[in-house]
Amino acid sequence: MSNRIIKTGEKPGAGCYSCTNCHTKVCLDSKDKMPPCPKCTNNEFTKE
Repeated sequence: MSNRIIKTGEKPGAGCYSCTNCHTKVCLDSKDKMPPCPKCTNNEFTKE
């Protein structure tokens, strides 16, 4: 199983993403850029 890592600053598309560190969910619209995790400031996410 290989989940693609989405990094802060990328535009991964609409959907919800999970922080690889603390598993906080971040939901984006299609044009949004991925922010740092609002809880732990981690920069890597996987798609939910």
